[in-house]
Amino acid sequence: MSTDRKAMRELIARRAEKEIHDGDYVNLGIGMPTMVANYISDNKQVVLQSENGLLGIGPYPTEDELDPDLINAGKETVTAIKGASYFSSAESFAMIRGGHIDVAILGAMEVAENGDLANWMIPGKMIKGMGGAMDLVHGAQKVVIIMEHVNRNGDPKILKECSLPLTGKGVVNRIITDRAVIDVTEDGLVLKEILGDYTFEDIQSVTEPKLIRE
Repeated sequence: MSTDRKAMRELIARRAEKEIHDGDYVNLGIGMPTMVANYISDNKQVVLQSENGLLGIGPYPTEDELDPDLINAGKETVTAIKGASYFSSAESFAMIRGGHIDVAILGAMEVAENGDLANWMIPGKMIKGMGGAMDLVHGAQKVVIIMEHVNRNGDPKILKECSLPLTGKGVVNRIITDRAVIDVTEDGLVLKEILGDYTFEDIQSVTEPKLIRE
């Protein structure tokens, strides 16, 4: 991974941490969202939940802390905080479906202006499975998407309509990219923050739907 891309992903993860409040129960999706765990403020008491049955995920382990039996839903090795608990996937999804997760931070391939989300498959490509995203987007109190603003071809990932199979309809509350923070509202997409040296026109030029200035 290039230094620039690593720095960009860190920027997104650090901004996403601000969506988490003291006392929240949080689920971090596979990929870039798992990085958020490394930036949670010491002033916040937060409990991270994983679909594979762990409540109380800590930061990524150092080499001395590495335990191959302790993994998150993305099969990455993790640590556990004091008071963490382990349980079956059935209990884990009961937490999710029961509305006990305050914030879910997930990745995405596409997000539509009405909050539709596509993040689990590209037709014709091999996939491991849909994972827990379809449950999380309906069970979590708030769904935050973090992703790069454009794809590898430079095309917008925030669209008028998703072209890929949907994970959920009208489920996204906030989008955080390397360029902006955007809220999904009944009136449309509201540009809340501009990250870096971009202008409103810069953000609009790589966003298919019309943005609303706050």
